[in-house]
Amino acid sequence: MCYSRGCRWGLCSLFALAAFPAVADDWPQWMGPQRDDVWRESGIVDKFPAGGPPVRWRVKIGGGYAGPAVVGDRVYVTDKQLPAGTRAGDNPFQRGRTNATERVLCLSDADGSVLWKHEYECPYTVSYPAGPRTTPVVTDDKVYTLGAEGHLFCFNAASGDVIWSKNFKSDYGREQSPMWGWSSNPLLDGDKLICLVGGKGQTIVAFHKDTGKELWRAIDSEGEHGPGYGTPIIIEPVRNDGPRQLIIWHPRAVSSLNPESGDVYWEQPFQVQAGLTIPTPRVSGDRLFLTAFYNGSLMLKLDPKLPAATVDWRRHGQNERFTDALHSIIATPVIDGGYIYGPCSYGEFRCLDITNGDRKWETFQPTSGQSARWGTCFITKHEDRYFLFSENGDLIIAHLKPTGYEELSRTHLVDPTGPAQRREVVWVHPAYAHRNVYVRNDEEIVSLSLAKP
Repeated sequence: MCYSRGCRWGLCSLFALAAFPAVADDWPQWMGPQRDDVWRESGIVDKFPAGGPPVRWRVKIGGGYAGPAVVGDRVYVTDKQLPAGTRAGDNPFQRGRTNATERVLCLSDADGSVLWKHEYECPYTVSYPAGPRTTPVVTDDKVYTLGAEGHLFCFNAASGDVIWSKNFKSDYGREQSPMWGWSSNPLLDGDKLICLVGGKGQTIVAFHKDTGKELWRAIDSEGEHGPGYGTPIIIEPVRNDGPRQLIIWHPRAVSSLNPESGDVYWEQPFQVQAGLTIPTPRVSGDRLFLTAFYNGSLMLKLDPKLPAATVDWRRHGQNERFTDALHSIIATPVIDGGYIYGPCSYGEFRCLDITNGDRKWETFQPTSGQSARWGTCFITKHEDRYFLFSENGDLIIAHLKPTGYEELSRTHLVDPTGPAQRREVVWVHPAYAHRNVYVRNDEEIVSLSLAKP
């Protein structure tokens, strides 16, 4: 054996590299690198320390529901700023008009300092006007952001210079914003940035990622909820010889499009009350699952060869209070091992059988701790367990199994600051990158280390 100082240092370095790979994962968009809400880094804590995870930095910011994106040594986040002496209305559910600005912030991942920012006038007219809703999309040397009132930007990621921009109201003839603002996270697919815009023949619009040139538009949508609030996804072929499909869930139907042209492959009617197409559709093998607050659960069966789908099962309760299967409003559920896990309409975190929607169990532990309208938590898989971020600002490590919910550890990260149903909540999906967690409320963004000691 070698006991020299250099040999010992070399062995320690090798052990460290084995335990902690040199390249850390980024979180460049909504639901992570592969847009599937799976955190694939290793070397993460099994249990939170008694005093909570070490705080790397805290930075004051304004309001918003938009989660951060983390790429390399930079963190990107958006917020809303009110003029001095101005406050939002007392009723967040009511539309109004408030003078405000939106900001795009680029922060140093080392200490949270502002590297660049872009601020623009943005009077708010939407219900629940806390701030922007969508996570920035970062790729190569560009970052894309979409504000609550329809301001779409492409920035130089390093300098913050605007490369191109769109205004969904003025450029696409939208008289007003959707009730709850533009909330659909843009999807980057090849050279296309795909966004929900709304209007006759323009529910969905694809822009060239480098120039902003419109490539195609498709599908009709009208009414106060316009295109709805769902995030588009790409379904890869169930078999190698099948086509790629762009799935758009809007208030009238679930639509499958050719992502290169916008041509519609198929549509499944699914009329959603109040336009609440919020949870991102989830794919598991040849199944496509959707859930809505008022309208319950819909499971589609995808054809293995053709771009086609049929209804596998559908479950609907008496109403949003007395539910069946899953009536989600905010958080995206997960599918794991033949079971669906996610919060229902009043915070009932449930496990369902994927084959028919039968309920296996439910608990309020990871959401609000009790029955609460719109109670929620955000779910991210890591190895054989899950990280759950509750609307109370708690981060939880838990096992989700068909036999029950098993909580392993819990810590408090940020205070809930947003009003909802006579309580304060934090409705923001965290980012998990570089063995850290990044989360914000309406007052600050914080980064904490989740690395094993």
